Amino acid sequence: MTTQPSKTLDTFPNPAAHRDYQIHMEIPEFTCLCPKTGQPDFATLTLDYIADELCVELKSLKLYMWSFRDEGHFHEDVTNRILDDLSRALKPRYMRLTARFYVRGGVFTTVVADHRKPGWQPAAKVELADLSTPANPNTRG
Repeated sequence: MTTQPSKTLDTFPNPAAHRDYQIHMEIPEFTCLCPKTGQPDFATLTLDYIADELCVELKSLKLYMWSFRDEGHFHEDVTNRILDDLSRALKPRYMRLTARFYVRGGVFTTVVADHRKPGWQPAAKVELADLSTPANPNTRG
């Protein structure tokens, strides 16, 4: 069992490929290097996707993210590269990667990149009533 950084993204079959459902992952310890100064850049990555036939295996995702630690990348480049690699490996119905880089030089940077499978359209959003608070007995409806 390897614990070395790797560009390999392992997958497993989507256990509910018959429906759209959102998979949400937060990666709070992403690091890469500034290509100009060599100083570390720190970010929280948020990955949201709707799988088609495949899901990403978490350990391989962790090792993949770790593989950027000693590489120089601009924020825009690394965000789009990660999205491209993940969408190539998983072929999801939809995927969004949000990269929130911590302040450097007084500037916070957030990069958001999307991938959509050709022809895929999201289902209409369903709004459900909030049942966590009791209804007011003084109102009708």
